[in-house]
Amino acid sequence: MQIDHDRLEHILPGVRKPGRYVGGEYNAIVKDWGATSTRVCLAFPDLYDLGMSNLGLAILYDILNALPAEPGRGVLAERAYLPWVDMLAAMREASIPLYSLESERPLADFDIIGFSLPSEQLYTNVLEMLDLAGLPVQARERDERHPLIVAGGHAAFNPEPMADFVDVFAIGDGEDVAVELVRACQEVRGESREAQLWALACIPGVYVPRFYDVSYHADGTISAIEPNVPGAALPVFKRIASPLPPPPTRLLVPNVDVTHNRAAVEIQRGCTRGCRFCQAGMVARPVRERPVEEVLAAIEAIVPQTGFEEVGLLSLSSSDHSDIERLVQAVVERFRDRHLSISLPALRADSFSVELAEAIAHGRHTGFTFAPEAATERLCAVINKPIAAGQMLDVAREVFERGWRTVKLYFLIGLPGEQMEDVQAIAGLARAVLQVGRDVHGRKAQVNVSVNTFVPKPHTPFQWAALEADDVVREKQALLRRALRGRGLKLSHSDPEETVLEAVLARGDRRLGAVIETAWRLGARFDAWGDQRDSGAWERAFAEHGIDPDFYARRQRSPEEVFPWEVVSAGVSKPFLWREYQRSQRGETLADCREQCYGCGILSAYGSNWSETWRCPSISGRQN
Repeated sequence: MQIDHDRLEHILPGVRKPGRYVGGEYNAIVKDWGATSTRVCLAFPDLYDLGMSNLGLAILYDILNALPAEPGRGVLAERAYLPWVDMLAAMREASIPLYSLESERPLADFDIIGFSLPSEQLYTNVLEMLDLAGLPVQARERDERHPLIVAGGHAAFNPEPMADFVDVFAIGDGEDVAVELVRACQEVRGESREAQLWALACIPGVYVPRFYDVSYHADGTISAIEPNVPGAALPVFKRIASPLPPPPTRLLVPNVDVTHNRAAVEIQRGCTRGCRFCQAGMVARPVRERPVEEVLAAIEAIVPQTGFEEVGLLSLSSSDHSDIERLVQAVVERFRDRHLSISLPALRADSFSVELAEAIAHGRHTGFTFAPEAATERLCAVINKPIAAGQMLDVAREVFERGWRTVKLYFLIGLPGEQMEDVQAIAGLARAVLQVGRDVHGRKAQVNVSVNTFVPKPHTPFQWAALEADDVVREKQALLRRALRGRGLKLSHSDPEETVLEAVLARGDRRLGAVIETAWRLGARFDAWGDQRDSGAWERAFAEHGIDPDFYARRQRSPEEVFPWEVVSAGVSKPFLWREYQRSQRGETLADCREQCYGCGILSAYGSNWSETWRCPSISGRQN
């Protein structure tokens, strides 16, 4: 049954951006609810403005709705996002449950609710959505009468903090496993929740927390993770889509302005650079590229079906696509007369081509972004991103000379082994880039510096490292504020409180479930939004359960420690990551693994016969 539409219409005029909550977007897919046997709601636990820019949700929406309508096996996929605080209050006051945008059906009426978890700060938002939907937040309180709660995304590579609330985690690429989950649910419809979960646990890449037990040492570290049912996989290996399926082309056109109001085509998945701080670069291995012709065909289909005037060519490192120059030139030439703008995010200074950038700009020179991360050669070697300051200045000069007046630089502070002189070097490099700009544009040159605090993440070489102490972080931020004053320079940096929470949730275990629920019940939600984050709620929740956040955030790990996230495997082995951590401490770098295989484990885990498909070097060249 649909929600009370009259009540909804009554509250919409009183909230900001009511277009977030009405559905009806161009290209939205509305199927016959009564004639469809399996209903899936794809839920994004943050604002519509962000969720509509999430390519993973768009891919699953396209795949599930394209499944053939076989008798008794029809599938529909609809969407839900977390309402903003004003709409949350209005819905609760009017007794309107969380509903899908396509059919205005309560989420409780769906068979499956699939949450996308791109970051850890969304955990309390998941609980808010479940509660607003009228569903028990605890998985153990739900049975076969309730929708199955599934979660995936990069944060799911440590599923343990959310183990109390999520029935099933899909680890890795979702294109194939989403279909298999739906089909398995159709086979066990009407059976007990335990039987349903076991059927799903038999799917490769699926982790069901209730089928595993965790024991602890007296010091609080994990002593063992063990299946409690015969046949449960340990670890659960991530799924890999290879080759990548065709990209979606009938993209949803949002009702209101959103974060990235453009079409998006993923040109490459994975990265071979091996930056030691980067979780995405480790968990998304191996690299899979889309051919130029497939990307062109996708854009050709997207433009008339959406009306978008900008297309983003997406990847972790877009300029590393092996055919990127031909791709960009082909896009520019084919769509020149249609005034289509092309964006190419995630550019590296060491693979940058000004000619490539000029082709993309097509006469528009607004701003250019680079992410050197560190500013001294020593620290660049530590993180395995060896971009010399001189190289950065040469690139900046080319950018400014081609017409750009603004350059944005991304840096990290709190990296393992960082000294105050490394932080001072950030200011020095930023000022040097500004001087290059002034040599070309005078006082019109602008350098924007964004500085985030490094968070050690699971499945990376730095998973053993400790988060920097708050007082040290604040001292480094103060140094940068003093050093980056003046015309032409703008500094932004992260909030240390947000960084600590992210670090705790990123490296936590399932004992954090009680803390997450308590913090949510005390009012925590929208933790990624500085003006909404309730640090006091989190402090009270940790205190109530006797848990010290520093145990998770600021403790240096031993080489032998068992990590909570070892219940799943990203395919990159723990011994390789440990060797990389040791190399970082010696300041040793590894070249791009397209040039040489270093035995990270992905080939041995998934089969060396795929090496050509994945653009990996021959397994025979593997070294340690």
